[in-house]
Amino acid sequence: MKDKSEKKWSPISRKASSAQSQESRRQSNMRVPSQKSSAKQPISPRPKPTSPQESLPEKVRLVRFLALAGVASRRKAVNIILNGQVTVNQQVVKEPWLYVDTKRDVVTYRGNVIRPEKPVYILLNKPKNTICTLRDEKGRQTVMSLLEGAPPVRLYPIGRLDRNTTGILLLTNDGSLAQKLLHPSTKVPRTYRVTTVKPMNEKILRRLLEGIPLSDGVAQADAAELEDPYTLLLTVHLGRKHIVRRMLEHLGYRVKSLDRIAFGPINRKGVPRGQWRYLTPQEVGWLKMLPNPKNSTQS
Repeated sequence: MKDKSEKKWSPISRKASSAQSQESRRQSNMRVPSQKSSAKQPISPRPKPTSPQESLPEKVRLVRFLALAGVASRRKAVNIILNGQVTVNQQVVKEPWLYVDTKRDVVTYRGNVIRPEKPVYILLNKPKNTICTLRDEKGRQTVMSLLEGAPPVRLYPIGRLDRNTTGILLLTNDGSLAQKLLHPSTKVPRTYRVTTVKPMNEKILRRLLEGIPLSDGVAQADAAELEDPYTLLLTVHLGRKHIVRRMLEHLGYRVKSLDRIAFGPINRKGVPRGQWRYLTPQEVGWLKMLPNPKNSTQS
């Protein structure tokens, strides 16, 4: 069992002034370990999710209407509309950018009336032995079973966490935002707390920051910090499958536990394991301010 009073190791980051020499960068990144407080922290009460802050707009473009109704992403909705599969007030409409009234206009897709849903954005603190699917044929617990009290809308996980990986998982019915966050060019930093079977050292941090050659390309950490010899804080912006485990296994370290503690500036503070909350307007705003993939590729 690890001693909670072990010394804390300071982080090493890839960001450094170009004027510094390699040796001076190494020296500046090495700091005197600070003593970790052993005082017990008060247990926070279980949070009560508040109502979502975002309301349904009065008028939206038809392409967004279909996305909010869960028919398809905006990109796919454009083709659906152009193919004449959508009617507005009993008239076939082939103009994706037409504005429609979300309360008064009657919109159908393949003959069925569709209605938009209010955008919902949820943070779940995922526990172990839970899978990131809507349902499971083997009867295993899914993340959807943990969303008691959430609005009755179609929620989808943004990305995946392994069955035994814990921590932050975002869910939403906003297909366009989910698609943007999952695109490789968006590069959202994700921070993990990793515990390993054998102790690590500063050399391992440098290897992670320099980049690890994997079968699907080099994987480079954005930041790395040792909380103690067995516990690593690792930030990556790569969304590749099992990326953190594969990076450490390449260096000869077997991962004992993996916990996502941050998604960009969004953290799970105050949310117990297996519980959830709505994202704040500020958190949703940060996600929406991220550049769209098409804009990233053009710059």
